[in-house]
Amino acid sequence: MPKAHKRYTSSGGSKASPYANPTKSAAANAIFKMNTDLGQHILKNPGVAQAIVDKACLKQSDHVLEVGPGTGNLTVLILKAAKSVTAVEMDPRMAAELTKRVQSTPSMSSRLTILLGDVIKTELPPFDVCISNTPYQISSPLVFKLLSLERPPRCCVLMFQREFAMRLFAKPGDKLYSRLSVNAQMWATISHVMKVGRNNFNPPPAVESSVVRLVPKVPRPQISYEEWDGLLRVCFVRKNRTLRAAFLGTQTVLEMLSSNYRVWCAQNDIIIEDGPLDAETSDEADVMEVDKIEEDDEWSGIMDDEDAEDDLPDFFKEEAAKKAASRKGNPNRKKKGKVAEMVREKVRKVLEDETYLADKRARLCDEGDFLKLLYAFNKEGIHFS
Repeated sequence: MPKAHKRYTSSGGSKASPYANPTKSAAANAIFKMNTDLGQHILKNPGVAQAIVDKACLKQSDHVLEVGPGTGNLTVLILKAAKSVTAVEMDPRMAAELTKRVQSTPSMSSRLTILLGDVIKTELPPFDVCISNTPYQISSPLVFKLLSLERPPRCCVLMFQREFAMRLFAKPGDKLYSRLSVNAQMWATISHVMKVGRNNFNPPPAVESSVVRLVPKVPRPQISYEEWDGLLRVCFVRKNRTLRAAFLGTQTVLEMLSSNYRVWCAQNDIIIEDGPLDAETSDEADVMEVDKIEEDDEWSGIMDDEDAEDDLPDFFKEEAAKKAASRKGNPNRKKKGKVAEMVREKVRKVLEDETYLADKRARLCDEGDFLKLLYAFNKEGIHFS
């Protein structure tokens, strides 16, 4: 029986030969597969990488922190412009690749320190500038870790998912204006640097990206972050509600403020009269509370399609009214205390008589409005932490 003729490729090897030259992509995949769960999308465009480093305005004396260096496309450019780089990498494979990339250049390898681990949990050494192609799942924790450092960096140039970046510098009335916007802008001056398309990464992410520049404010605002963030949490639970409804129309908020007020009085040796209110007075307060919730929720969500899902359906309004009505005739129900009513009156006084912000919605308030609120509440002994 005649032997079958072998088919040869243009490279001279058999089609089934194990010695056939692998393609470029096959060789790349043979190193390791990118772990997109860790946000591994390598910036491959050298022009974009150089633009990011240029926007950091590095000095020859700067110590730079880089988060998520990957294979080092940004790292080598930073090392050319700065004194030293501390790179924090989660993946040991990436750390090994970066080490191999710079070890042949002694002037670079001696100025590079690689920390293996989670940057959010890692104790960071002092540094002057932070540059990062940020893994998207740690965007918010990273921003606030950098801004809360005892010695914050001179500036940060960070790559984020575009929607997150837009939320960082959104202004009152913008669709993406949120608690994140107010919090970040309180502690830093934020500017948009450039948009970066998904095709500039390997592998391409599912979303577009943007680069932002954060310059921490010096001196740092002299307010408690916990207090500030606590106030914003109440205001932005539903940003289309009026502030009156956010504070006076939510029993959980009033209970939290009452508890904090008791603690504040105890710490300052202030004696407060406590005990249940008269049944008639307590019932009137319940009716007023339901009316306020219903009146405000009728308009909640109309101004902004993004939060339209926050509007309460009629079913829940009716159930709330029924619950209030059933409690009204129950002599065994827990009566509201004098401290709770005192706190309610203090909150009403701050919103209506002192700041005149009762009918304003959180999404339209600026930093000055929230500072005015916090000062007025604290003056009345109302705290949020």
